[in-house]
Amino acid sequence: MTLSPCMPMTDANWPDEIADLREGFAGALNVYRTMAHHPALLEAWAPLRQHVVKENALGPELTEVVILRAGLRMGAAYEWAHHVSRALALGFTPERINAIRGIPDGVDGLIVKAVDALFDVRMLAKEQEAALADAIGRKAVIDLIAMVGFYSVLGYLLKTYDTPIDDNIQKEAEQMPSLFSIMPGAAS
Repeated sequence: MTLSPCMPMTDANWPDEIADLREGFAGALNVYRTMAHHPALLEAWAPLRQHVVKENALGPELTEVVILRAGLRMGAAYEWAHHVSRALALGFTPERINAIRGIPDGVDGLIVKAVDALFDVRMLAKEQEAALADAIGRKAVIDLIAMVGFYSVLGYLLKTYDTPIDDNIQKEAEQMPSLFSIMPGAAS
């Protein structure tokens, strides 16, 4: 197996121009350590990440539904495993997480169908957007659309550079391999 040309940056090789980001979110995750190969992009990414991940109108639980489905649709094992961990920390049951692999009931189902529409037809139908706006609010719908784009870009990077799942998530995945695996019933 050939090593990736963009393995996650070590602390010793971290670019000086973004040294401040290493102590925050960027130094904590391999995805951003991979992105650190392009310091200007990572620096520009930081404020968008703050809104899309932390300050969006969806709230933490619905954010995880969007990200899990986007990670699943991308086939991004890294995103799936990391966000299974986050979902569990938020109180998701394994059943709720596994339901996101299909079409769950309620608001989760509306969100899953919206993510699928964005991947499949690159837009939400007017009726679908209206139903989502009624259920979660228009700002949340716009954030959902932006989040799918944001996580698609991360998925492209993760898959292109075969970014390894962070050790702490890998250890957690060893306790529930089928839940953490992007492929149901498989080990991660």
